[in-house]
Amino acid sequence: MSTAEPRARILIVEDEPSLVESLRYALEVEGFEVLTADNAVDGLERARTWRPSLVLLDLMLPGGSGLDVCRQIRAGSDVPIIVVTAKDSEADKVVGLELGADDYVTKPFSTRELIARVRAQLRRAHRAGTFGDTNEILRAGPFELDIDAHEVRRNGEPVPLRPKEFDLLESLMRRVGRVASRETLIDEVWGPSYYGDTKTLDVHIKRLRQKLEPDPSRPRHIVTVRGIGYKFVDG
Repeated sequence: MSTAEPRARILIVEDEPSLVESLRYALEVEGFEVLTADNAVDGLERARTWRPSLVLLDLMLPGGSGLDVCRQIRAGSDVPIIVVTAKDSEADKVVGLELGADDYVTKPFSTRELIARVRAQLRRAHRAGTFGDTNEILRAGPFELDIDAHEVRRNGEPVPLRPKEFDLLESLMRRVGRVASRETLIDEVWGPSYYGDTKTLDVHIKRLRQKLEPDPSRPRHIVTVRGIGYKFVDG
């Protein structure tokens, strides 16, 4: 049996019995504890009461939309959510990510790839708050990023960020005025084993701008460098 994060708890919210059983088997072989739900209502309830380490969430569910389940889970928890669905349009992916999903996998998929994504999300969740040097504070413009406390302040006022938003801002603030390519940011924040596309990065940049910029539609600090990536401007 492969080594897994100590009894990490995976909630599968999916109504296709054969897929549920194959995923359950593969995850349990890898050392994970697995709970399932085959409809939106039970999925949301088990996410709230079982407190899983990660949620695998289908979008098309009996009893409600998986997107609504994602939004409601995210309203009260930062648990990693991987959407697993047959809906593969770009619009569906963007909506899922904007509602708080951390990754998006389309059917059919490789079980090995999905487990790699599960592990990557769990590693990032576990490392939240440990990225960088102890007691280090980054300062640029009106922002302070406290590595040890895992806090961001704008003009002295705290700004709540999710773990990956924090890591992304840290990556940008460590190279103020210099361009970070999309590939560099994805490697630093999501890890070199990340299999998704750059839409995930773009959605998180949008979230950061909404939380940090005076006018998110005309960003002053988190600037796009067309064809390359992003940079943080101290101004």
